Parts: sequence; structure tokens; C-alpha cells
Amino acid sequence: MANTIRADLITYDAKDPDSKFPPIPRVRPPKGAPNVLVILIDDVGFGASSTFGGPCQTPALERLAQGGLRYTRFHTTALCSPTRQALLTGRNHHSVGMGGITEIATGAPGYSSVRPNSKAPLAMTLKLNGYSTAHFGKCHEVPVWQTSPAGPFDAWPTGGNGFEYFYGFIGGEANQWYPTLYEGTTPVEIERTPEEGYHFVPDMTDKTIKWIGQQKALMPEKPFFVYFAPGATHAPHHVPKEWADKYKGQFDQGYDKLREQTFARQKQLGVIPADAKLTAPNAEVPRWEEVPEDFKPVLAREMEVYAGFLEYTDHHVGRLIDALENLEILDDTLVYYIVGDNGASAEGGINGCYNEMSYFNGLQDLETPEYLTARIEKFGGPQSYNHFAVGWALAMCTPYQWTKQVASHWGGTRNGTVIHWPNGIRAKGEIRHQFAHVIDVAPTILEAARLPHPESVNGFQQEAIEGKSMLYSFNDADAPERHTTQYFEMFGNRGLYHNGWTAVTKHRTPWAPQDAKMPALDDDKWELYSDKDWTQANDLAKEMPEKLYELQRQWLIEATRYNVLPLDDRLTEKMNPDTAGRPILISGDEQLLFSGMGRLLENNVLSIKNKSHSVTAEIVVPDKGAEGVIISQGANIGGWSLYAKDGRLKYCYNWGGFKNFFVESAQRLPSGQHQVRMEFDYAGGGMGKGGTSTLYVDGQKVGEGKVDATLAIVFSADDGCDVGEDSGAPVSPDYGPVGNAFNGEIRGVRLSIADDPDNHLIDPKEAIRAAIGRQ
Repeated sequence: MANTIRADLITYDAKDPDSKFPPIPRVRPPKGAPNVLVILIDDVGFGASSTFGGPCQTPALERLAQGGLRYTRFHTTALCSPTRQALLTGRNHHSVGMGGITEIATGAPGYSSVRPNSKAPLAMTLKLNGYSTAHFGKCHEVPVWQTSPAGPFDAWPTGGNGFEYFYGFIGGEANQWYPTLYEGTTPVEIERTPEEGYHFVPDMTDKTIKWIGQQKALMPEKPFFVYFAPGATHAPHHVPKEWADKYKGQFDQGYDKLREQTFARQKQLGVIPADAKLTAPNAEVPRWEEVPEDFKPVLAREMEVYAGFLEYTDHHVGRLIDALENLEILDDTLVYYIVGDNGASAEGGINGCYNEMSYFNGLQDLETPEYLTARIEKFGGPQSYNHFAVGWALAMCTPYQWTKQVASHWGGTRNGTVIHWPNGIRAKGEIRHQFAHVIDVAPTILEAARLPHPESVNGFQQEAIEGKSMLYSFNDADAPERHTTQYFEMFGNRGLYHNGWTAVTKHRTPWAPQDAKMPALDDDKWELYSDKDWTQANDLAKEMPEKLYELQRQWLIEATRYNVLPLDDRLTEKMNPDTAGRPILISGDEQLLFSGMGRLLENNVLSIKNKSHSVTAEIVVPDKGAEGVIISQGANIGGWSLYAKDGRLKYCYNWGGFKNFFVESAQRLPSGQHQVRMEFDYAGGGMGKGGTSTLYVDGQKVGEGKVDATLAIVFSADDGCDVGEDSGAPVSPDYGPVGNAFNGEIRGVRLSIADDPDNHLIDPKEAIRAAIGRQ
């Protein structure tokens, strides 16, 4: 905020007694405004953490709960991007364009993934009112066509989202061993390997502790707002082996028994009423006694890894809390610890999976019991990209029905939450049962800081914040709840909460194939649950049709009010930008890349899937011979790489981690400048089919080989395309994760669709001229 007071007199000499100017003001929030720490864990069901009766030990969460409050009826949206945008703005997810994840955005206002300027994020409001702001971990709110290192950065944390510092990843998930990271908007090189002790959760925790320490050392009078979102425990479930081994044998009883055990503990803790009912087992999932005996150890290990991952993450949250205590600022810090941005994820399928991308590529049938059994010792490690089975996801959502993605039922949306603020909360270790929603976080923080809701931010008039402050409940356990009506919707799964009653309908099953035929929306069966039914166990729809109709009508009113319509249950069409109606960064049939470009997510690279294509590079081979990666895309869970090995040109197609297909030149590459090229002749006949890969050097064929099958939809969720190296988890087993850079010079690489000149040689100058001409 600049000094805009105009002086009455401008003198010639500043020493003149009449030369007077007011001091430059410093913007600070009202006296007593607390520091704020919002911790958001990923993909954790209500029944997972020990703090809410689950089997996964969370001592840091329990410590905060003992000194603060546990909220038992706090809700999210059932999916990550929508929950996060709602949290960061105080508005419903469709209101801010986030009706789904960013990767399936459409042109409809409620689903565009574009936040209106009239609904500014909380961090911006706090920054403009004198807070220091920082974001660590996951950011899944950036429209996919804006996720490249070229920006624009309007929706990035340090761009238009109000954070002064960011350290984390852009997208839905990260390989915890080999994350693709940014500091601000600058790509970060990870200097250590997993074998040297690297893992993202401790890394981001170290960065957070350092940032807070520096902020308090330099500006102790200025409060901070820190958003700590590790991306754990979203798949892949990556954790050091010793943490998973802590749970050896603890899940041998299976997921059905685990639900019963968790349910009993929840009653003992008082996080559910004594008369609550455990909802019936999901009929679509095999009962534990139906699982073959020789496969049960695999399923049990999946859960051991997940439990270790959650405890490991909570352990590092504990380090962060210790740091606040050591700085003597914990009592004056409002801490929100939200245990999940939705319910537990059922995207691992009935068996679970070693490579989560199998789900998105339609290859889960290959994740057979035999395949998983052979890899049981690798679960959670750097070679895996694992996810647990549906049965465990349902158990982690005890006592409720359904899971992540299912916004209709509490299993998808009810997440245990702890609030800790000794200077603002008199109660210690108490429980609060008032209904709350993630949109309530922003207004709570503003009220705690004694800041008004913004009327104008950066020149844009603001629309009202849609959440309700939870501050009224901090010191009054019996206060009547103020958030009395809330709609829910995700993928056609719909629900309404109104004065304790809920009307809900499940439309799509999370583990169904992405191309599964959906019923007509009007054919969905609605259920009705009373205000006395804590778990949604007793459907009253047939007994009380008038009440059901009343809530259905109110749901439609809320849906109209908040941009939910038109309902859109498509998935395959929304994955394709052409049919979804969202912009794409790369258009046309070719893309020119240069040395040093890297970490380009798949939405920023020409799609060469399911079609014939070529990769052409101009390189200079050193006298000692060629070695290293020329260009790569993807990771050890799927992708392709063109590289030099022992002086020879080589191509590897990694088919989802199931099999690697290699083509290699017969002769070593001579020193000097050369054009190397890989042509892929796609066999056709549908998606994910095979083809023939042919290598050329200076237009001369030097190698050929078959690729039996390809990946139809995605290589990796976070490992991108690199020119001159393969960052992250390596595509090919021929080289490691570090030290794989090309040892010569790369003057340019061209990706082209169905461009196969007869002489297999292109003029690099013409390629550059053509590329520039289209800009």
C-alpha cells in the first residue's frame, strides 16, 4: 500500500522546516491477528487416523486434538482440486469453476477450472492486509494449459493466488521419491536419490520450517499464513520400508473386520454417537473370506504401506508443530489440520495395483494377483507406483458408505478435522459436532484475524464468500450450527444437507471403467436419511417421499445458484480437450523443443499416443562417443526415451512398467553433428495398440523393432518430458535417475505426428522456420 497523501508544500531543500512528509505506512492486520497454519492431507477417509478411531497412528494430530478441538462433521467436496479451490477461496467449488479436477475442465462456467477474479483467494486477501504467505506441497488448481514453465502464472500460488513463496508440485499427485518440483515458478533440481535418503514429505517440511524461522527472524511482528499440503497420502503410496514394517501383521484380519474394530473405537472416543449404526458392507466388493488365501498377504501389505505412509506424514507434521513450539509461537497460531481433501481413494481397483496409471490406461486387468504377489516386497519403494484395494478404501471411510469421488455419501466427503489455537480456544481436548464445510475455513480465518470480508481485491469487486465462520463453535460446544444447508456434486453423484437431513444419489462408481455406460441422470435412485441418522444407514425414501421431494427440490435450487448445471457425468470426453472445449497449449502436428527444456507435463507436449509419429533430434556427438538421454517422456511406470547407450542410438518404450520394448542401432554414432530420428508406425485398430519403431541416423536406417502395445491415455501423472536428460524416475532400465544427461550437444528436437519424409531426413532450418511462422 503506497503513501498517497499529497503534501501541501514541496520545498526546495529537505532541511527546510516547512518540508514535512508523513512516514511511509506499513500494512499490518489488526493487533492480535494470529499466525495461521492450514494442513491438508490428501485422500484420507474419516476412519483412517487413530485420532478418529482408525488404525493409522497419528500422534501429532492427537497432540493437537488434546490441546484443541476435534470436529466430527467437517466436510469436503469428494475430490482434490474442487476441495482445494473451495478451501482457498471460501466459495463452493462450482462457484469458482472447479466442478472436477483441472484435467477434465470444460467450457461450462462451473467446470472450467478458471477462478473468476471476483472471487479472490484467501491468501491474496491476507497478503494485502499484512500477512506473510507461503504454500508448500500440492497445487492442483492451475488450469492444465497454464502448467508449463512458460506460464502464464495467474493461477499459480505465487502468481495470482496470493502466496509470496511456493515450494511444491503442480498437479494431482507426485512421485514422492522423484517429484517434479517448483520453487515459485522455477523448476527445482533434486540433488539426492531415494537411496541417499530423499523423500518429498521431509523435504517440504524442512523448507516450511526454514521459511517460518526466517519470516519470524526478519518480521517477528508480522503474522504468517502457511498452507501445508503434502500430497500424501494420495497414491502412489511411497514410504520408507521401516515405516510400513511397523504395521506388519496388523491387517491380517482383513478389511471387513477392520471396519468393525474401527467402528468400536470411534464410539469409545465419542467421535460418533453410541447409537450410531455401521453401514452395510459394499456389495460390489468381495468379502475378506472370499479372497484367496495366497492373495491375502498382498492385500495386507498394501494396507501396511498405506498406514505407514499416513503415520510418516503425520510424523513430519509433528516436526513442524515442534518448530512452532520452539519458536514460542504455537499458542498464537491458529492450526487447521484437515485429515483428507476427500474420502479414501478407491481408484486402486478390487485388487489394488502396483502402478496406479494402469487404472487410467485401462490396464488394471493386468494387475493380477500373480503379478502383484511377485512385487510385494517393492510396494512403497522407488520402483513402485502403488495403490491399495477398494476394500481398504471402504474401511478407511468407516462408518460411512462409499469413498472419494462419491459426493453423495459421507464416505466421500466427511473428513476428521482438528483445530488448535490456545490463545483463541479455551477448551482443551473437546469434541465439536456442528456441521461444517471446507468453504468455512476462509471466513473463520478472517474472523480470527478480525478482518472484514473483502469488497474489492486488486481492483475487482468481490462476490460474497459463501462459507460460514466456525469461530462461534470454538468456545461453545452447544452452539446451534450456522451452516445449515450444503449441496454436494461430483461426476453426477449428488447430495443435499439441510437442517440435519440428507437426500443423496450415487450415480458413478469410482472403480468402474472410465468408459463405463452411465444410467440417465433422472434414473438415479435417491435415498433419504433423517437428522438422527449419523451414518446414513437407514434409507427413508420410501417411507417419506414428500420429505425426499422437498430436499431434491432444494438441491436443484442450490445447483442453479452455484453453477452446478449442466450436470456432466462424462469422463472419456472430458479427458480430450477437443471434446471438452478447453484450450490446449500445443496445437498442430509438430512441436519444436530445445536443450534444457524439461518437466513438461503431458498437457504441455504434443500428444503422440495412438498415432504414427516421429522424433527427430540434431545432436553433436563428442569424440569419446555418445552417451545419455536425448529426449524422454514419462517415468519407470510408463513412457519412452531416445538415448545413447555405449555409443549406440537406442529407443525404449516402457509399456506401463509391464514390459520394455527396445530398438538399438547396429553401429556406434560417429563423432560430430548428426540428425537422429525415431519413426513410429502405429498399427491402428483402436487405442493402445502396437507398432514398429525404426531408427535413422542422417536419413539412413540403423535399427528396427516391434512395440507390441502402447499406453492409450497417460504415461505419468507427474514425470514429464525432458530434453537432454531424464529427470525423476527413469523410463529405461539402461540408465539411472541421476547422471543420465546427454554428454554432447542437442541443438533441437522435433516431435511430429504422421510426418514421414521419404528420405527420413528433415532440414532443421526449415523446421525452425516453420515453427516460428506459426507463433
